[in-house]
This record gives sequence, structure tokens and C-alpha cells, in this order.
Amino acid sequence: MALDQEKTWGVRDHWKAMIAMTLVSLSSFQYGLDFGIIGGLQAMVPFLQVFGKKDPSIPLGYNIQADRQQLIASLMVLGAFVSSSSTGFTAKYIGRKMSLWVACIGVFVATALMQATTNIGGLYAGRLLIGLANGLLMTHSQLYVHHIGEIYTGLEQAKWIQESVPSRYRGLGISFFSYWISFGSLIGTIVDNFAAKIPNKNAYITPLGIVHIVPGILAIGLFFIPESPRWLAARGSYEKAEQALRRLRPRGWAVGQEIEEMRTTLEAEARIQAGVGYLDLFRNSIDRRRTAVAVLTLTSQAASGSMYVISYGTYFFEMANVGNAFENSCILTGVGVAALLATALLITKFGRRRLMMLMGFTLCGISQLVIAVVYTVHPNTENSGKALVGMSVLYIIAYNAMVAPYAWLSGGELSSQRLRSHTFGMATGVGFFFAWLTTFTAPYFINPDALNWGPKYGYIWTGSSLVAGIWIYFFLPEVKDRTLEEIDEMFEARIPARKFRKYRCTGSHAVLEDKTQTGVVEERVAFDNKEEIKA
Repeated sequence: MALDQEKTWGVRDHWKAMIAMTLVSLSSFQYGLDFGIIGGLQAMVPFLQVFGKKDPSIPLGYNIQADRQQLIASLMVLGAFVSSSSTGFTAKYIGRKMSLWVACIGVFVATALMQATTNIGGLYAGRLLIGLANGLLMTHSQLYVHHIGEIYTGLEQAKWIQESVPSRYRGLGISFFSYWISFGSLIGTIVDNFAAKIPNKNAYITPLGIVHIVPGILAIGLFFIPESPRWLAARGSYEKAEQALRRLRPRGWAVGQEIEEMRTTLEAEARIQAGVGYLDLFRNSIDRRRTAVAVLTLTSQAASGSMYVISYGTYFFEMANVGNAFENSCILTGVGVAALLATALLITKFGRRRLMMLMGFTLCGISQLVIAVVYTVHPNTENSGKALVGMSVLYIIAYNAMVAPYAWLSGGELSSQRLRSHTFGMATGVGFFFAWLTTFTAPYFINPDALNWGPKYGYIWTGSSLVAGIWIYFFLPEVKDRTLEEIDEMFEARIPARKFRKYRCTGSHAVLEDKTQTGVVEERVAFDNKEEIKA
């Protein structure tokens, strides 16, 4: 959409799109709620009595086998990886809203199964099924928001955000997405804290029952919002796309102009590639670059070690014998929510992707290193326990405020509009794969029945955070306040990542100029040089 029109309207004017965005972003609340609850269950005695074993050598008196622990956490992530990897198919033939409805049904069935079973196999099946549902929720919701949020720029949820919110507020839309994840984890942790005092199986059955609430609200709310306008336009249904857009934009908004820009963008990309499929992600150098950048940026979250902190935080505190593990987890998650809320308020004005992610990975790496060194020199002391909690707070602030929101944001906005479903689906799929790898292997390092490294596991994540930071510095483009069309133009012009921030767009795609890519780049460089001389 035209930048001048975008600047004329404020957030209040876009209240309809904001309501739709908030509803769809509940998908991430469900994802975070699941992590918060499951992480605490593994430190509950009634849960361990059913699915674990007696172990007098540890503080709880019960423990869970490392292989069971890794499957309980990692099967959910594996399911999310599988379903998010199929996003291209579901987005093309089913649509954003229907995919979200299917995911809600999956959550209902999976949660009921986990509540009813006392067999470890039934629990595994429930974890895998809820993972499949969560993958659909996460990918399609983000794309939907990107579709309606080209005004709000800044998985099914992330797709909705990327496609539906204006560029100026796209960062705000995605920060809502990350905020809901963390807030969901906080609610799950708080529920676990109180439920842990119940002396029977209801200690874990009650928290699982809370999971039914969010998909119920989402399933009903979807009846009252339109399908993604950009998804409809990509299928050639421009009349329906215009109708959907009018339901989301304020009165007086130039809807026809925005629809024409969508049409122009789709036609431009169609002239570069003939088909839409996963092979198209690698068919030419432009899409290969965009695919690589989107996938690696979103996957970089795993390099911080976040999944082991999120999945095993309460268990980790319990095994380290640091005060009340459930209360410490509530504090840690609460600080993370506050950090994300601050990000939501600041991201539209100060949300530079490269700078924030570089700072975030630096702080994540430092905090993990300090924890590991302290427990190497002074293991299991009161001071080392204080250091663990303090550095964990610093870590979660850095991750929630500087890494996660910008990774999700960049993963969606840097992909081609025409291939966004496939690119973002692959990016979230690869991200979920590495998240699965982390949750699957972490018990071998932290469980007393295995390597029993405990906090010294942080050495590994210090190194991976360093590698991620170096990649971001050299290869992540800065696209703050850029529309999706401007991002397309810069990639088509083959602009180096370090020059994205100051590049001046001409307002048309290179492919529509009937000139070679090289010629277009040369003309634009010459134009920029003249402007610099005038200045």
C-alpha cells in the first residue's frame, strides 16, 4: 500500500484489523500454554508416579527416565515440524481459516487423550497430535496477520499476521504473536504452581483441562473475521479479496488501490517464476536467497538454547535444588512477559531487526556462559543458585525482547509474497526441527540419570549464540518500516544485506521494467549517487 496513505492512519483507525489480529494471535497463546504446562508436569510428584519412577537420590523422591522425558517434550515439536512443513499444501487448497479450524479440533482431541490415559504410549500419541495442531496454528496465523497487517508492519497465526497487517505495524503484529506465547507459558506455569499441591492425578489433569479453552474461543471467533485478503488475491479471487479487505480497513481507506498493488505484485512475481511449489523456492537466485535468509533467521531462535529453558525450566530448577522450582519458573516467565510487552510498545518505533537480534544473542550467550562457569567452579551452592536465577532472568529478557519477536517477524516478511506460504512453512518447519532436536537431546545433558551436566549445559549454547550473531551481522537485511512490495523490489534488485536499510525504492518491481536485473540495479545506484551529491 502507498506509504503516504499508510502514515495518514493510526492504530485506532485500524481497530477492526487489530481485533482480528488479536483473535488469531490466540494461536500462539495456546502454543505457549502447552509448553508452560508440560514443563511443570515433569516436576510434579503425581505425574511422576504415573509416568516416571521412584528415585530417592533426588529432591523430589521421584524422577522420569531420560528417554520418556525427551519424547514427552520433543514429540510435540516433531508434530509441529511435520504440519508446518506442509503449509504450502494446506495454504493453497484449504486456506488460513479452515486450517485454523482443523487445528482447533486437533487440540481438543489430543488434550482429551492426554487427560484420560495412564499409559505412556497414549501420552506420546497425545503429544504428537497436539504438535500437529500447534504447527498449523503457528504457521497459518502468522501468515494471516502478515496479510491483513501490511498496515501494522512492522504459523497458521504467523502467516495471517504477515499478510494482513500494514507494513508500519507488521512488527507490532508479530510482537503480539510472541507476547501471546510468553503469556500462555506464564498462565501454564501459574496453573502448575497451584495444581502441584494436589496430592493425586488431578494435579496434572486439571492443568491439561485449561488447554481446551483457547481453541474453543478461536474456533468461534473465526466465524466473525474474513479470510486473508492476500490469500484470496493469490488465488485470483480479487472481488472476494476486496470484500475481505473492506471488512478490515477503516472507512475511507483506498481499498481499490491496495488491491491493485496486490495484483501488480503477484503479476510481477509470476513473470519471474511460472509455478508455485517447493522447488520454486530454489529455482532462481532471488528465491534461493530469500528462502535461505528466511529459514536461517527463524531457525536462529534455536541457537540461543531457548527450547531447553522453555521445555525443562521447572525441572531444571528442581534438579539444581534452587528454592521453589515452580515459583522460580513463575518469576522467570513473568519477567519474559514483561519484556515482550515492552517490545510490543517499542517495536514500531525502534524495532531495527539486525541491531536487536545482535544484542539479544550477545546477552543470551553471556548469561549461558556465566551460569555454566559458576556451576563449574562452585556447584550446588546458595550463591551459584542465585547466579542461576539471576542469569536466567537476563537470558529470558534478551530472548523475549530481542530475539524471538524479530526472528518470527523477519522469517515472514523476507519471503516472496507469491511463495510466502511455502517459504514460511519451510522456515517454521526447519525451526521446529531444530527445536525438536534441542528438546530431544537436552535430557541427556541435564537429567541425573544421564550425563547430569546440569547448568554446565550452557557452554554449548554460548557457542551457538556466537555463531548466530555472526550470521545475523553479515546476512540479515534491515527492513524496518518497509512494505512487502518494497522488500520484493530490493531482493529483485539484488541489493546486498548491508545496504537494505538506506536503499531508496522506486516503487516498481524490477521485473516489470522490461529491463535486465543488472540494468535496473545500475540505474538505481546512479540515482542514489546523484541524490547523495545533491545532499
